[in-house]
Amino acid sequence: MKIIGITGTLGAGKGTIVEYLISKYNFIHFSVRGYLIKILNEQGKEVNRDTLTHLANELRANNSPSFIAEELFREAEISETNCIIESIRTLGEVTALKAKGNFLLLSVDTERRIRYDRVLLRGSETDKISFESFSESEDREMNSNDPNKQNLGACMRMADFHLTNNGTFEELYQQIDTLI
Repeated sequence: MKIIGITGTLGAGKGTIVEYLISKYNFIHFSVRGYLIKILNEQGKEVNRDTLTHLANELRANNSPSFIAEELFREAEISETNCIIESIRTLGEVTALKAKGNFLLLSVDTERRIRYDRVLLRGSETDKISFESFSESEDREMNSNDPNKQNLGACMRMADFHLTNNGTFEELYQQIDTLI
């Protein structure tokens, strides 16, 4: 059984990697976003990038920096099959999950303008933003001294494997196949 976490920049292809691991290698998917959306819906709150980030930060501050990821890891272990946890965003999550053993972290990145264009095409509610807002959000999420807040830059540096998604689906899939 493999438990893989994935981190990376917004629109870099985390979801594409997850879909590929599910369809080709029968991985089970555990999503931080899905976990948070479920809670926001239960609370009757609007789902957008800001409310997702606020809730995640609040859960981490009230429990531990690794709380959400550890909840998903526990579910993954119970499944007793290959799993992917999407999306790892804090150093506390990386540290806690790596300490458990049987965990590998992937990072994926793509040039910012390509990612923004992909996000616009995706068209979810949280993706309807200007390039300036997209850039500001990303800059804010890349580095933080607060262990409860997103620090994508540090998480990506701690990854066991790094994927670059500037090309075609087939090029990305080839990187994944080599890794698996």
